[in-house]
Amino acid sequence: MTSIKNTALPLEWKITDGLTSYDESMAFMAQRVADIHQGTAPELVWFLQHPPLYTAGTSAKSSDLLQPDRFPIYDVGRGGQYTYHGPGQRVVYVMLDLARRGRDVRKYVFQLEQWIIVTLAEFNVTAERREGRVGVWVTRDGPKKEKPEEKTEEKIAAIGVRVRKWVSFHGICINVEPNLDHYSGIVPCGISGHGVTSLADLGLPVAMHEVDAVLKHKWAFIFGE
Repeated sequence: MTSIKNTALPLEWKITDGLTSYDESMAFMAQRVADIHQGTAPELVWFLQHPPLYTAGTSAKSSDLLQPDRFPIYDVGRGGQYTYHGPGQRVVYVMLDLARRGRDVRKYVFQLEQWIIVTLAEFNVTAERREGRVGVWVTRDGPKKEKPEEKTEEKIAAIGVRVRKWVSFHGICINVEPNLDHYSGIVPCGISGHGVTSLADLGLPVAMHEVDAVLKHKWAFIFGE
């Protein structure tokens, strides 16, 4: 009998419609990560949406939680600070066996960022990294027409990664059409002085399935498969 422990199983893609509870998603990921480590399940890229909630990463500061009674708050083991999840935001949990992908977490985070950047480029959005700031950012003209040179930088996507036994989980989220007012209950990722935006806020009425299709298409260009 042949064991599949050391056999690279084909990557699985999963899209869950509707809203998935955070507890349910965490339990599913924990089990899947264990199974991937054991070699009994394939790597997985999971597309979903959550009901409105805040998550606190390992570096979260209590002072960045501005409205503690607004939405449920979950302490999670990923890196980073406070993040919002909610309807209209595409969350993608990425469970990969980094042991066979070079054991390079920094490279993996760079790949996630690049995946977002090339995906948004397909919708004519110039998204970029910023030194010293997590996530992916866009630059916009100032709010006053008479002073368009007063540029603003706003966050359009977030990244939070955790690795257990060299298997990754958590992942990315891209703001497609969430309620941006929901971000006012936190200092997103501990970064003040900058706003948050979305594809809809940028005047791009993009459907969620269109974002999914481009993410899936661009995967091979970034992760090489």
